Amino acid sequence: MNHFYVWRLDKLKYVGLIIILLALAITYVLVGQGKSLFVFSNEPSSVFVKGNNKENGVALTFNISWGEEKVHDILKELKKHDVRTTFFVSGEWAERHPEIVEKIVEAEHELGMLGYHYKSYLEQDVDQVRRDLLQAKEIFKKLGYSNVELLRTPNGHFNEEVVELAESLDLKVVQWNVNPNDWKNPGSEYIVDTVMKDTSKGDIILLHASDAVKQTANALQTLLPGLKKKGFEFITISQMMNQAQVEAKLVE
Repeated sequence: MNHFYVWRLDKLKYVGLIIILLALAITYVLVGQGKSLFVFSNEPSSVFVKGNNKENGVALTFNISWGEEKVHDILKELKKHDVRTTFFVSGEWAERHPEIVEKIVEAEHELGMLGYHYKSYLEQDVDQVRRDLLQAKEIFKKLGYSNVELLRTPNGHFNEEVVELAESLDLKVVQWNVNPNDWKNPGSEYIVDTVMKDTSKGDIILLHASDAVKQTANALQTLLPGLKKKGFEFITISQMMNQAQVEAKLVE
């Protein structure tokens, strides 16, 4: 009988070892494919990358740092389909185009920032990044948007030091987990197919509204009703953060 219990214990250890090895193998494959891994975290430095996967909400987000033409076509499509999104704009662009920023806000879209100058924070020291963020905060305040607290770092580049700095300035760093690379203009059909295939509950979708994008507005004509038909509800990043049981996640 004692041998039986020893064998059961050894078997459990063996099964546990197999599970650990499988988890490591999956991690290796995901990293090899360039996919981000996320873990729940209560650490002070965190990046918001996904909402509650039990809710139907998805967040459509747009980055814009230059140009003044394509954004209007995008706003028209969003209005046509009654969709509210989050726009991340650079302070420099907002300063040059306050009337467009006002149009975005009047359409009830949420406003986030891309810093002031759209330059990678990994190419600057922490003092330069601090000055950039403070300059952006000052510009938004002058324009009447002192409550901007969402930050998407330029090019999505950040490290722990950058995130800690952002948090010290009362900014919440927001990333994404669905990206059709619409800025490369891969074709409207590709943009639609990629987002429709990759999007699940709680996802944050990255699109662009700078003048470089030539197919995004056209893609929205199919994409917006398509996602609604699949049962998704468009919400802003702040709404996603406030949903029940939503937790910020730490990017490894």
